Amino acid sequence: MQFHPKDIGTLLIGYSEGAVIYSFKQNKATKFFQYELPPRARGGDGDPTNANSIRHPRLTHALWHPTGTFVLTAHDDSSLVFWDPRDGRVIHARTIEEMDVNVPGAGPPRDVPRSPLSPVSPGFGTVKEPYFHIAWCSKANPDDTGLVIAGGAPTTNPTRGLTFIELGPTPNYQTSTWDFLANHFRHPKRIHVLPTPPNAAINTFLLIPRSSPHFAGSHDPIAVMTVLSSGEVITLSFPSGHPITPSNQLHVSLSFVHPFVTKIALAFVDRTRWLGMREVRQHGPQFLIGGAEGIKPLKRHENRNIVQAAHADGTIRIWDGGHGDVIENPNVLQVDLGKAVGRWDKLDVSLMSMSGATGELSVGLKSGELVVFRLNRNQFFGRPPSDPGPNEGPGKMQDISERADPGLKEGLLPLTMTNDQQGSVTALRHSDVGFVAAGYAGGGVTIVDLRGPAIIHTALLNEMVAGKHRRGSIRRAAPATQSTEYATAMEFGILTLDGDDYSSLALFVGTSRGRVATFKILPSQSGRYSAQSIGAAQISDDRVISLCPIDAHTGAPAAATGYAMGGLQSGRKVDGVLVAVTVSSAHIFRPASAKGASKTFDHYLCDSATVARYEERGYAVVGLFGDGAARAFSIPALKEIASIRVNHLLDTKRFGDAVVSPTGDILGWAGPSELAMVNVFGCGTSLPPSTDRLYDAAKMVPPRPTISNLQWIAGTQYITPSDMDILIGGPDRPPSKRMLTEMRAAQEAEFQRQREAARTGRAPKPDHSQETYWAYMQRQLQERTENLGLAGDSLDRAAESSSSWSDDVGKFVAKQKRAAALGYIGSKFGF
Repeated sequence: MQFHPKDIGTLLIGYSEGAVIYSFKQNKATKFFQYELPPRARGGDGDPTNANSIRHPRLTHALWHPTGTFVLTAHDDSSLVFWDPRDGRVIHARTIEEMDVNVPGAGPPRDVPRSPLSPVSPGFGTVKEPYFHIAWCSKANPDDTGLVIAGGAPTTNPTRGLTFIELGPTPNYQTSTWDFLANHFRHPKRIHVLPTPPNAAINTFLLIPRSSPHFAGSHDPIAVMTVLSSGEVITLSFPSGHPITPSNQLHVSLSFVHPFVTKIALAFVDRTRWLGMREVRQHGPQFLIGGAEGIKPLKRHENRNIVQAAHADGTIRIWDGGHGDVIENPNVLQVDLGKAVGRWDKLDVSLMSMSGATGELSVGLKSGELVVFRLNRNQFFGRPPSDPGPNEGPGKMQDISERADPGLKEGLLPLTMTNDQQGSVTALRHSDVGFVAAGYAGGGVTIVDLRGPAIIHTALLNEMVAGKHRRGSIRRAAPATQSTEYATAMEFGILTLDGDDYSSLALFVGTSRGRVATFKILPSQSGRYSAQSIGAAQISDDRVISLCPIDAHTGAPAAATGYAMGGLQSGRKVDGVLVAVTVSSAHIFRPASAKGASKTFDHYLCDSATVARYEERGYAVVGLFGDGAARAFSIPALKEIASIRVNHLLDTKRFGDAVVSPTGDILGWAGPSELAMVNVFGCGTSLPPSTDRLYDAAKMVPPRPTISNLQWIAGTQYITPSDMDILIGGPDRPPSKRMLTEMRAAQEAEFQRQREAARTGRAPKPDHSQETYWAYMQRQLQERTENLGLAGDSLDRAAESSSSWSDDVGKFVAKQKRAAALGYIGSKFGF
């Protein structure tokens, strides 16, 4: 069903047998449209088996011309039939590529404008897709129209996408002949395809109008959002069909399927740093405006929960997940991984890590690359992109700053990358003091100093554990027949290691076999840093999932921060321990030995854990467990404090992908493309309804198009939307939520107007939007009377002026006559 674009009292209804036009004014159907194919007409599908019989293809879509001049029906045989709504006759019937499909004996089309990507001729009997969705759109001039079609193309066509049939300006119905109208649909200006991914069909699409929401939402579209059969969403510019990134254009939740998110990470970024992290990028006009943000509490923490989401196309989007408070910087940062690595395939992200102090981002790929991004100004902005060239081999750092997006003026830009060619990145940590560590599936560990940048240390875990680097408590040696040991968790910390009398910067690496390796990073005489292996401790037989260095006296994180790094020069010592959590146990010990407290999980397995702080009351180990519960354990005794079920909020099968923040927030998956954030230190209340409003009654809505003056003079009765509300709901129907919202907004505007008048001392101007119907009639009558009185006064003054002018002219003429007579008489007497 579809309302007439200009007459809301007329409704187009589609049935499987045909379409009808229903008039609310006459309370009956006024026109009927039934598509009939006579014998020897090939129809839309070109099926020769039924060519000699009369057919009635089933109707699938019915819609109006943007001005209501014509009616279009689409049928299951791929026919597009254009009707005259005044007499119900068929003007023209065609498919996307064929015309006159309802004419008996009509041959194949000739000289039909088509897309160069489409086949030359689909041929008779070619199986075509059904029409999934059709929109009859227009430009700023509603008579300049075109059809956007999803479906209807041959199934053998390798090109997937939306078909746009540009019809051009609509002929004048009153002065055009029948053949001229038919040729308008028979010979469109052009037909081209807005391409979409080839491996997914189009389910539906949504046109985004530029200014007016009317004309069935298809007036002067600026973009089109396409929903694929895979569940993903693609936004294309219209009518060019170029992909549009959803960053800072669509809400963050819509970007989860634009395309699907494959990996998430959470960073605890300083609030001041995040407020300064904004990108300046070339993009088109904003096409989603309106709505009203609700009131939220002020910031609850100085650090922000910054989410990094990697998508299937190699795009990484970074945004503030918040703490249920005000988002001061709602902008989204976008990272283009394809341009950074110099290719458009094999862009599967395995891990991401962001520094909370510098805002730098490290990305590890399943193909083995480690890519680092830094917030900076793009010195190559506006220049055409250059050839990325080949990537360097293993053991080398490659400068990739020239691969920055030329449309990005300021933002997260590519800095450097390396590929040790040891398989997928399995562990990654970007520190706040300029070091990056990465572990690979092949068992290697690489430490990078970004001051160069340079690789300062590489090691193989198997050699370190079983060879000469062994130190500390090792319960069993790794047999050569077992699979390769690889890193599963990493963390930097500044503390005093076992056997030292000073504090140092250390890297802790947890492995897939339950070992924790320790690397010490020290400055060298040349001014550069070097790293050395201190040893490894066997704490369990299961995979290590979390490492957290803490202060042994307060429980505060012994993180590698700039402040702690500066304290090393003055000899500051940090008496720290390491909290290590494996799948089946938790341990607190002083690295690199394994002596300390431990807790075994007998009845459940741990999927994710960290050390979290509960307000000012202290620290605890918080973890997510496979039985669907979140548990907190004390430090250092590791006794269970409390537990709460979260399996009704989060997907238990994806607990391994969830992240626990240092404030007790858990960011996890609630569905295939839905994230949820819960706080384990909450009070147990459910999530309150959002106070955000999609519809803002305070914003002006463009008026609905109406019938023309000629139509009104011809006798067309005009029905307003208010008349339709009374007709459908009756006079006693209570006001809708929209009406109540508008009334509240109008009342607030009236209060604001009165307050402004009281402040300035001037009488407020009357607000015509708040008057009743009778008050409106009285005001109109009074204004009309006043206008008539003013007009009468003007006429009286004009009459008086005219009379005075006539008197003056009469006196002047009489004077001239008298002067002439006296002159004549004087001449006779000789004067």
